[in-house]
Amino acid sequence: MQAIDVHAHWFAPEWVELLEREANANGATMGKNDKGWSTIAIPGVALVSSFPSDMVDLDYMIREMDAAGIDVRVFSLTNPMINWAPPEFGVRLARAYNDACAKAYAKYPQRFRGAMTLPMQSPELAVKELQRAAKLPGICGVYMAMHINGKNLDDKSFWPVYAECEALALPLYLHPVNPCGIERMRNYHLRNLIGNPHEAAIAAADLIFGGVLDAFPTLEVVLPHAGGSFPWLVGRWDNGVAHRKELKHMQQPASTYLRRFYYDTISHQPQLMRYLIEMVGIDRIVVGSDYNMDAGYPRPVEFVDKIPALTQEERAMILNGNATTLLKHQGKPS
Repeated sequence: MQAIDVHAHWFAPEWVELLEREANANGATMGKNDKGWSTIAIPGVALVSSFPSDMVDLDYMIREMDAAGIDVRVFSLTNPMINWAPPEFGVRLARAYNDACAKAYAKYPQRFRGAMTLPMQSPELAVKELQRAAKLPGICGVYMAMHINGKNLDDKSFWPVYAECEALALPLYLHPVNPCGIERMRNYHLRNLIGNPHEAAIAAADLIFGGVLDAFPTLEVVLPHAGGSFPWLVGRWDNGVAHRKELKHMQQPASTYLRRFYYDTISHQPQLMRYLIEMVGIDRIVVGSDYNMDAGYPRPVEFVDKIPALTQEERAMILNGNATTLLKHQGKPS
């Protein structure tokens, strides 16, 4: 049985090289850390991102996949992503990354797939790149931050992007970037421990309460980090729908939308995954590793095997069956 990891990160060499050449001229600050890796600092973003070799080298990543029992990985960007860039440079960054994903797939078609990145700071340009990149071999989804430079995901300017994703049957893979409330989460790594999971809840709330999931009823959305705090707040949201005037537009409880999302396994708590399975259904759970971050799993299959009372059928669905359904789209050569 193949194990498919839908949440793993890759910094394509071509993409890093473009940043090294031109990011300084486009508002960022490139540098080097004490390990010799390139780094990038973005104005207004507390986190300085680095590009370690184990997240660039495909052959190294394949060896790591073999050791972890992972057969197929879906690549995506992580911080700093590209939404900080001036729109035209953002387009060039997106094209460089998306083309690199297609090349990786062409070289290793049995091992890698790509979730395209888009210049969401310009939705019009994002739609054009979406239409182009959807034709690339190996592209199987759209990777998107949980806010775009402070704009929430229900902003109407993003709806043409959602419409195109739905039309092309491309799922959205969401990921936190620069979480809200950073001024109170500078200590103890709280930006990640608390900020990132709560970003998932904010994103889910935007899509539910903002009408995005109603407007695009077949759009699939993948939430990282086992949905963050969203599943565990949904009862409170239902109460809000029942009693608050701010939510009087809602035609059904928030919990109705639980199954509109897929959830990866990055919870770090096997019992929590059992609860999540009972809440959303086994067919909405997929493997994630968050490669290669210390917030993820070096051995994601081993974590799945720790989920209490997991049947062989459930195991097969988590490792392979659900992701196979999710990744049914694949781009075609242009």
